[in-house]
Amino acid sequence: MKLFVFPRWANKTRQLAGVALGVTPVYLTAFIWYGFSPKTTDVGYMPEQPVPYSHALHVGELGLDCRYCHNTVEQAAVAAIPPTQTCMNCHERVRTDSKKLLPVRASFENNQAVPWIKVHDLPDYAYFNHSAHVTRGVGCVSCHGRVDQMVEVYQHEPLSMSWCIDCHRNPEPNLRPPAEVTNMNWVAPGDPVEYGKKLAEQNNIDPPTDCSTCHR
Repeated sequence: MKLFVFPRWANKTRQLAGVALGVTPVYLTAFIWYGFSPKTTDVGYMPEQPVPYSHALHVGELGLDCRYCHNTVEQAAVAAIPPTQTCMNCHERVRTDSKKLLPVRASFENNQAVPWIKVHDLPDYAYFNHSAHVTRGVGCVSCHGRVDQMVEVYQHEPLSMSWCIDCHRNPEPNLRPPAEVTNMNWVAPGDPVEYGKKLAEQNNIDPPTDCSTCHR
């Protein structure tokens, strides 16, 4: 009578080990590639702000132009966070008793900035110039999404290196007349790619793709 030390299914251990060794590297590669991609880790980032400011209300319903608050976006690399005085231009007379505006009123009285939390925060080693894009007809919506529909602003695009390079290599779909950069409802007449090609030719738009463009 034969005695079996191991169960019969143990005979398949070698095959199972082979499958595991073949599948595991593929799985780990896919997991890291997707799990640590900016599309996964950054898109949707929506920190809680000290004041519940609604872009859907101010931009979407009231029609405030982006440049009223972010007033350096056409002249500087950085789109300025509005000082408290900008808020108080309206709120000295509007919603003066709102509890939601307590941090704004305190900031105005104490001359200390509201501690806003940056949503679109690029790494320090990456250089980005807002004015270079806005003045050439890249609309706010291309990078920030439909801010006019956001009650709370969140990161709409990955803002990764590959995402930026893709646009520099093929900017046409994101081009519009510079006068329309803050118009969230603007739609290209006809084929947006063909229209973008005309704008690129007219305005001599040929974005560089060398490393020093963003890493200086």
